[in-house]
Amino acid sequence: MELLEEIRSCRICADRFATTATAHTPRPVVWFKSGARILIVGQAPGARVHESGKPFTDPSGDRLRDWMGVDERIFYDQSRVAIVPMAFCFPGYNAKGSDLPPPPICAKTWRTRVLTQLGEAPLVLAIGGYAQKWHIGTKIGVTETVRAWRDHAPALFPLPHPSWRNTAWLKKNPWFEAELLPELRRRIQETLA
Repeated sequence: MELLEEIRSCRICADRFATTATAHTPRPVVWFKSGARILIVGQAPGARVHESGKPFTDPSGDRLRDWMGVDERIFYDQSRVAIVPMAFCFPGYNAKGSDLPPPPICAKTWRTRVLTQLGEAPLVLAIGGYAQKWHIGTKIGVTETVRAWRDHAPALFPLPHPSWRNTAWLKKNPWFEAELLPELRRRIQETLA
């Protein structure tokens, strides 16, 4: 069975998801092809993406595409952009309605095989703490990791999550939009050229 189909049929977290506040069934969202030029690594799909089956089909995706300076046509072109989160399924909400973290079993089961099949992408966007810990090995928080973006560029850019929940973070850290985003957009254009 082809790797993409193996992941799409994965039900390893079915019992775990059944005990969440959402009590949903697994629906892996798989969006990658070998040879993609940009690898986007996020946390895990949200509820809207669980429903649509397509990554970043929510306001976070709108903000991320704006940060990248690309339209949907380029963003969803799998020959250019691979979207490989730390977990392929929506992990659900807890009793208070907060997102649960990506189950580590997903990365342990699939990540090495996926990254091997993808090959080395010239540009990696590591979004949020889970992606940054895996791809950078960072032990510091997201703000400090993103603030040190020059230590990882031009091959990797650490980013905060593009969620509306981070709007206050963006206001407190104007250097992100003033310094990092112009360089990220330049690097994306260069990588896709």
